[in-house]
Amino acid sequence: MSDAQTTQIPVTVLTGYLGAGKTTLLNRILSENHGKRYAVIVNEFGEIGIDNELIVESDEEIYEMNNGCVCCTVRGDLIRVVEGLMRRPGRFDAIVVETTGLADPVPVAQTFFMDDDVRSKTKLDAVVALVDAKHLPLRLKDSREAEDQIAFADVVVLNKTDLVTPEELAKVEATIRAINPAARIHRTTRAGVALSEVLDRGAFDLSRALENDPHFLEAHDHDHDHHDHDGHDHHHHHDHAHPSDIHDVTVQSVSLRGGEMDPKKFFPWIEKVTQMEGPNILRLKGIIALKGDDERYVIQGVHMIIEGDHQRAWKDGEKHESRLVFIGRELDAERLKKSFEACQAA
Repeated sequence: MSDAQTTQIPVTVLTGYLGAGKTTLLNRILSENHGKRYAVIVNEFGEIGIDNELIVESDEEIYEMNNGCVCCTVRGDLIRVVEGLMRRPGRFDAIVVETTGLADPVPVAQTFFMDDDVRSKTKLDAVVALVDAKHLPLRLKDSREAEDQIAFADVVVLNKTDLVTPEELAKVEATIRAINPAARIHRTTRAGVALSEVLDRGAFDLSRALENDPHFLEAHDHDHDHHDHDGHDHHHHHDHAHPSDIHDVTVQSVSLRGGEMDPKKFFPWIEKVTQMEGPNILRLKGIIALKGDDERYVIQGVHMIIEGDHQRAWKDGEKHESRLVFIGRELDAERLKKSFEACQAA
């Protein structure tokens, strides 16, 4: 591990509509005695309702909190704000970027992929979407952004679960699963999720992609154990709603499985798919078994940006199979399946 990697600060992108509970979560980060230093970047101060009693001192744009965290606003450019934070004395454990309710999280995430200067100092850690259990069905009716936020998330905090019946909750959870089978879902009231579940997840870290998330890519294996945030195991037999049951959902996921891949076929294929289908692909994640390679190859992507790396050696007895999940719109599942299978080694 190089020095650059050890000093890169993890960045969590937090999305969700006004009223979903983002303010509650951010105020917890800024006030709880968690012993860590977080920098929280918010869109507008007034909108977020930061409690003035938490503020110790401020220079023009950065406010220091009692618990050692700082808070600032994105006026203008995210890159400039992040660079300003990185120059401050006293390093942060992590940065949280809150996007406004209507904002598309993709450009924010892309900033941390694209900008070399920002990339050298920070690394995208996870996209977390807060969802209001009661109002999600309406949100999905009138807004494509609500769906994008879920499709794009690594972690979904399903909040305000106390305001719905168990049946409504099951239905909302099935809807989230239909949009994004790969995200971890935490059911909460008053955004009461452990901060460790939303910060430092390593979701974009290819070497850690599976350590934190045993269900990464198992979305379509029915009845896997599902850990609720209270630690109980739940078997959700109704997790897998068919999108046809959910009229307003336009995002779909395509799960592909195959054997060992021929690298000379697979890499040009994935390159071509992401270039041609890029705008329709919100996220893609995969573990690929390459012929003649004794290490697992992990890839993930956002629109047209794709990253891949060897993760670790295959364990003894582990089945060398390739799995790939696309989440997006207007994807030709049949064509993806055929062309993926054609990349298999003879």
